Amino acid sequence: MRVFISGATGFIGLAIVPELIYAGHQVVGLARSDEGAATLAGLGATVQRGSLHDMESLRTPVASADAVIHTAFEHDFSQFQKHCENDRKVIEAFGSMLAGTDRPLIVTSITGAAAVALGAVATEDDAPVSHTVHPRAATEEAAQAVSTLGCRTLVMRMPQVHDTRKQGLWSYTMQIAREKGVSAYIGEGLNRWPAAHVLDTAQLYRLALENGQAGSVYNAVAEEGVAMRDIAGAIGERLNLPVVSLSADAAQEHFGWLARATALDLPASSEKTRQHLNWHPQHPGMVADLLMAEV
Repeated sequence: MRVFISGATGFIGLAIVPELIYAGHQVVGLARSDEGAATLAGLGATVQRGSLHDMESLRTPVASADAVIHTAFEHDFSQFQKHCENDRKVIEAFGSMLAGTDRPLIVTSITGAAAVALGAVATEDDAPVSHTVHPRAATEEAAQAVSTLGCRTLVMRMPQVHDTRKQGLWSYTMQIAREKGVSAYIGEGLNRWPAAHVLDTAQLYRLALENGQAGSVYNAVAEEGVAMRDIAGAIGERLNLPVVSLSADAAQEHFGWLARATALDLPASSEKTRQHLNWHPQHPGMVADLLMAEV
């Protein structure tokens, strides 16, 4: 297949590109910069220069693609709600370009968008919350809307995706630990976050592209829940810093804007995803990558 990928130069996108090319697919990757274009060309992808801020310029490359994988997202948490609504607009634009073609459009959401009680294990069958509850749910609302236009939408829900270079939100907590001189968790630190290695998630995108069913939600979860105490312990060991438990009030001062996230308990299952797509994650877990993280 000829596959157009937004976010092709991003963390996950750069893992998907070689995964697809090695499997025999043609990849057209979106690049905003000369550096990004050179990286994609070096991997064997066709480069499409442009930006998601000018969707009309992408109409031709999207129209000539057999499928679209949308991984691009602006990770500026100071304007999180704005970027989530921008993502809605991008998906709606892709949907209009693919209307009536029955071509796959794979969009990228998060496991935390599932409508479950805190501490309950989220599954692929759980509907998303409203964007008024979690702004990131705008992605799945847009996917549901464009599915009525005749394109095959699939949703990929991401956990904390990692390797030794990046570890999702925990890359930020590592920076905080370095600045504060301690690696911390809240209370007993038993709250959990799901995780997956970036290479395992890239393989899952390929499997969804090749065998995914229209309207499906897939959880790219290799580890159902990694305890915050273990995450903090790995960071402390990697940075040679003491590991401490904080009260909720002290955590606010220590973690700042990340305090709420470090207290959440958001485990998620991928049992259905593994069965439907024959996905078998095999790369290192979150703690292993934190212990070997580039610092």
